[in-house]
Amino acid sequence: MRKYLEALITEKGRELDDAITIPGHYGLTWEVLIDYIENNATDHHAEIKKMLVMIDFKNGDVFHYLTHLATGMIKAMGYDV
Repeated sequence: MRKYLEALITEKGRELDDAITIPGHYGLTWEVLIDYIENNATDHHAEIKKMLVMIDFKNGDVFHYLTHLATGMIKAMGYDV
């Protein structure tokens, strides 16, 4: 999953250490999200990849979905404000 996400993000023109812009949360990067998905969302890898493939196939914005996942990560970790 890690290699897939890293390749997808960099192929779409972003760096892994680029910030994810979510109001009130600083220091959040694509690398942080990848780490979380890799280690804490193992039961959801298949559905996450399926959704990203579908969005990419339809020329959609994969970063919209990845930001949605980052928002979920923040809530799951209890950091939502």
